[in-house]
Amino acid sequence: MNFPTNLMTRSAAAWAAFPSLPRRFTLVLAMALIAGTTFAEDLSSLPEYRPAQKVSGLIRSWGNPHMADVMKLWQTGFRNYHPDVLFFDYLKGSSTAISGVNQNVSDLALMGRQIFTFEYYGIYRRSLMLPVEIEVATGSLNVPYKSFAVTVFVHKDNPLSKVTFRQLDGIFGAQREGGWQGMKWNRAMARTAKDNLRLWGQLGLTGEWANQPIHPYGPPGLYPGGYSFFQRKVLGGADTWAEGLMEYDDRKQLMEALGQDRYGIAYTGLCYQNAQTKALAVAEKEGGPYVEPTTASVASRAYPLARPVYIYFAPDTPGGDPANPKVDPKVKEFLRYILSRQGQQDVQKEGDYLPLTADVLHEQLKKLE
Repeated sequence: MNFPTNLMTRSAAAWAAFPSLPRRFTLVLAMALIAGTTFAEDLSSLPEYRPAQKVSGLIRSWGNPHMADVMKLWQTGFRNYHPDVLFFDYLKGSSTAISGVNQNVSDLALMGRQIFTFEYYGIYRRSLMLPVEIEVATGSLNVPYKSFAVTVFVHKDNPLSKVTFRQLDGIFGAQREGGWQGMKWNRAMARTAKDNLRLWGQLGLTGEWANQPIHPYGPPGLYPGGYSFFQRKVLGGADTWAEGLMEYDDRKQLMEALGQDRYGIAYTGLCYQNAQTKALAVAEKEGGPYVEPTTASVASRAYPLARPVYIYFAPDTPGGDPANPKVDPKVKEFLRYILSRQGQQDVQKEGDYLPLTADVLHEQLKKLE
């Protein structure tokens, strides 16, 4: 087993302090020190789940297969209160999630990303209502495929230590007429070419760095109609990229390329970092605060590129009246369980996703009222 250097140093100090302890006790001591560094969010302020009504029937879910483990924990916990509820899961990918709800073969759409603009229309055409978006967890810090927080990297020799959203937009984006914000094309997201950042000197670097071109690296662009979390948060939902953007489908190869390019900058997951690269602190607004990606900062949502995990559903409209939407009682109870102390303890137990903060959780509960 490979332990982090700082933990091994701490364990060695403990062994030196207790030289007469048998080896089995020193091993236990070392593991206790390591376990003590594990992040555990205090969930005591979250509301306890109490059933509002007894429900029964089948709840069908389509979507993200990487949410399967936490979904099983939610289902098991929920059935302790509602043993007459059954579940059917068809988890083949976030791209299939909304279509199941559209076609009325699914009650819930599990998604590791936010819904794309075009995905709204199937449900809206059927009921004249938009699907309801519920954040059910926070994505991981650095676990592949678990909606990991987006981390910005430069070469280890680069003196830059922090960056803002506006600077990232200037580096990775280009002039545009607007951007998609949900179903709306927002012209307030427009900007001109004067905001492009193409030299390191434009980010305040001096000396040999000042006139060197910035080499942006990133994952491949999505198909038309789709936009990534990075585009929505940093580029205002636009699909205009910096000329010369180098795209890699393989994130490990992306980071290997960055590690060989002193003038490069990239965004991907912390899980793909290597010894030749370093992560930057990020600020959403000019002047900060600048926040580094850590488990604590992602869980608290202080890190501005932390990603939510979602469940979507279509509200019922008895008599076709969109002014009087209703939520299927069993779906509402299940989501209330997820948005409770017990449900978020299940997230904590799963271990990769992170529980919601109290503020975010209460915002989601309001959507069920």
